[in-house]
Amino acid sequence: MNYLIGITEAKYQGDYKILLTFSTGEQRIVDLKEQLYGEMFEPLKDKNIFMQFKVNREIRTIVWPNGADLAPYSLYELGKPISKKIKKPSRLKFNTK
Repeated sequence: MNYLIGITEAKYQGDYKILLTFSTGEQRIVDLKEQLYGEMFEPLKDKNIFMQFKVNREIRTIVWPNGADLAPYSLYELGKPISKKIKKPSRLKFNTK
């Protein structure tokens, strides 16, 4: 895995789960419930605060208003893959003669 991976999009999924889209195009759901300990992360146990995350385009990860953030590579490793890039099937042409 490339350590330069970044997050391009993040969507709240309920509880402490976030759907992340990475710079590779891959999507993963990360459950951060067990990661919310320590001075910076303890306040995020309040779901109203947890839901306030945003993608910081400069550092390419999610951040919270209190300054908490997590490395994108760590989020990638914690996340469970939900999709891969899939090519659309080409249209079939039928000979109608």
